[in-house]
Amino acid sequence: MMTKSLAALGLIALFPLLATSQERLGFTSGAALPIGCGDLVQMTVLDTPELSGTFRVNNGGEAFLPLVGSVRLASLPVEEAQALIRKRLVEGGYLRDPEITLYIAEYATQGVSVVGEVKKPGIYPIFGVHHLLDYIALAEGLAPLGGTMVSITHRDPASLPRRVRLTKSGIADPESNPEILPGDTIFVEKAGVVYVVGDVGRPGGFPLNHEERLTLLQALALAEGVNRTAAEKSAKLIRNYKGERKEIPIDLKKVLAGKAPDPSLEDEDIVFVPASLGKSAARRGLEAAVQAAVGVTIYRR
Repeated sequence: MMTKSLAALGLIALFPLLATSQERLGFTSGAALPIGCGDLVQMTVLDTPELSGTFRVNNGGEAFLPLVGSVRLASLPVEEAQALIRKRLVEGGYLRDPEITLYIAEYATQGVSVVGEVKKPGIYPIFGVHHLLDYIALAEGLAPLGGTMVSITHRDPASLPRRVRLTKSGIADPESNPEILPGDTIFVEKAGVVYVVGDVGRPGGFPLNHEERLTLLQALALAEGVNRTAAEKSAKLIRNYKGERKEIPIDLKKVLAGKAPDPSLEDEDIVFVPASLGKSAARRGLEAAVQAAVGVTIYRR
């Protein structure tokens, strides 16, 4: 539903609030595509409102219009359809010099495909002119791993896909929120992922933020920090470099103390925090001593 706001989709920080209804978004011809069977055409005749109205093009490609009857509109661009209707009204002696405005209020056969990292992929009908964020809202927003890069492919096979980056700006500019045409395919790319493994609180993969940035300390925070038994000075950053894995030593102790830079991570980076054998042995000894003390206390009771 167009009435869903981006706040409900959990994307406040990423997208501006969309229009709340199709009426606010408006209907207009916008895309220079021919009229098709099943399309809903809105006709306005200036100074003769009784002839104005909304008409559906039938499966035969014709629409039944006041006074002139059936007119074949399928395959005609909007401008040619306007000229044809005007000619019929003049030749029939109904009006001398009518001014006619025609636009497609609903495309019946040219839906927009929204695929990739969205919550509800699918094909959505196009109503007049709408933009990228409208269709992301219809798809119920980004999936958890949705990235900021979106590819838009037009129906025309000669046109190249257009890649745009969604921004955190509260204002939708034409660069990050382009118009979507009937037949377009919107592909939301997957966000980059970094992995934190080893002696940390919660090992796993974590997506880069919406600006495709994540530092080492931020990744460790997402992994709930290092454990007490971690060998902080022996950590490694494993990175794919020209098809080969490269290991970069990291002294986490210095980074955590602010004595070394907090490096930025890249997609598919792996942060490995090994366990300290000495710390682990000492911790196991401490745990054994605690258990023994507890056992003695229970036995004495």
